[in-house]
Amino acid sequence: MKVLVIGANGQIGHLIVESLQKADDFIPVAMVRKEEQVAALKERSVDTVLSDLEGPVEDLAKAMEGIDAVVFTAGSGGKTGDDKTLLIDLDGAVKCIEAAEKTGVKRFVMISALQANNRENWNDSLRPYYVAKHYADRMLEMSSLDYTIIRPGGLLNEPGTGKVNAGGQLDRSTIPRADVAQTVLEVLKTNRTIQKSFDLVSGDDSIADALRKV
Repeated sequence: MKVLVIGANGQIGHLIVESLQKADDFIPVAMVRKEEQVAALKERSVDTVLSDLEGPVEDLAKAMEGIDAVVFTAGSGGKTGDDKTLLIDLDGAVKCIEAAEKTGVKRFVMISALQANNRENWNDSLRPYYVAKHYADRMLEMSSLDYTIIRPGGLLNEPGTGKVNAGGQLDRSTIPRADVAQTVLEVLKTNRTIQKSFDLVSGDDSIADALRKV
């Protein structure tokens, strides 16, 4: 399976690419927007494609040619303003959904945010970010794609434990980025989570067992 990782230069994206490289039957393709990022990925023997989430849908569709699945893990980052959050986390995500439909790529995995589906539990200081995630997720749910939406808790730069809790609405907690990446890999291995959305935090179940309960 050839998997386009959108946001491959980010921390989770980097780990997803690495996990896909190590797994059997997967070929990661890293989508980045800068030439220097392409060079760095090629040094790791990663196939790359150059495209920009602020560009037209047609360009994103070209980046998806020959792709079997898309993982969207791009984000504007904490150092940009609300305008970039709208352009990347919302409009960029929606354009990728449109591009996948245009190209005929059915499988789409979205990395969202814990309880983005639940307005009552949004962090006030991050409200524009949650608004962007909420409506990007809604657009994916209304699309024709075979989607899975993963809503991880607070992200940690710690070694993965391989133990998680996954469910419709979990208490606010944290999870290593490495475990999010492994969850993406497990999601791509099975059709069990198609048309499903779930929160994800560190817990007691193996990732495979947790996904069986979703």
